[in-house]
Amino acid sequence: MFNMPAVVVGLIALCAGIHLVRSYVLTDEQDFWVIVHFAFIPLRYSGGYALDAYAFSGPWTYSFLHGSVAHLAVNMIWLAAFGSPLANRIGAVRFIAFWIFTALAAVALHYVLHSGEATPLIGASGAISGMMGAAARFGFQVNRRAPKPAFEGAILSIPAVFQSRTTVTFLAVWMVVNFVMGIGTSDMSASIAWEAHIGGFLAGFLLVRSFDRTQRLA
Repeated sequence: MFNMPAVVVGLIALCAGIHLVRSYVLTDEQDFWVIVHFAFIPLRYSGGYALDAYAFSGPWTYSFLHGSVAHLAVNMIWLAAFGSPLANRIGAVRFIAFWIFTALAAVALHYVLHSGEATPLIGASGAISGMMGAAARFGFQVNRRAPKPAFEGAILSIPAVFQSRTTVTFLAVWMVVNFVMGIGTSDMSASIAWEAHIGGFLAGFLLVRSFDRTQRLA
């Protein structure tokens, strides 16, 4: 906890605070308004609806909303685990940009596959999946001797990633788990769809080099 970068602590506090307000302060009608305006709803972008300001904020504000305490807790644990070494590596500003970028990539893939659906998508899972994808490009190598543990070394080339038994095993398990979990998650209280997880993961995996402030070559 004490080694987590401030930006990660801040994001955890933001997500937790929003959930607390939705759960204990807002009425059901007010919470419904929040979901309608700040979640990602694919049907909103498929014609027949006017595009207001919320249509442009929803594709990233959805990542701060969660369906339950369990949903929030699981995401925040993974955020602390994968987000901390990444934030220490790339810095707070780039980390926030990475969060938004991977959150957008997550809903982009989901929209391609489910453009006609009205079910709102919520949760930080897409952005956190992007952090997992980035971790794979570092081979999960963290310098834990440093005052602020961070991913170390050059970003691995994609062929090098697939030559590592550790990363290949992680990728295989991650894909299987997301597919199995995605089969039964379709209601609004569940985490975002597995397709969105894959969208975020691929964005982080393929484009993490663009956010690396050291710009080291493999």
